[in-house]
Amino acid sequence: MEVDSISGEAVWTGVTGTRAALQRDGFMIAPNAPAHCPAKWLDDRGYLDAKLARRHSRPWSL
Repeated sequence: MEVDSISGEAVWTGVTGTRAALQRDGFMIAPNAPAHCPAKWLDDRGYLDAKLARRHSRPWSL
């Protein structure tokens, strides 16, 4: 999440990644955010790569 500069409210960015990557890049962690993302779905920056996720089977959809 990031903060809207005009309203001051937290806005969902749609970015998914490791906590370390999100904090490093200045994003807030949503308190109700999912806590698990398989490492094989992450790119070299620590963010979810949709192309990698589509290549691996999963029990749920993105």
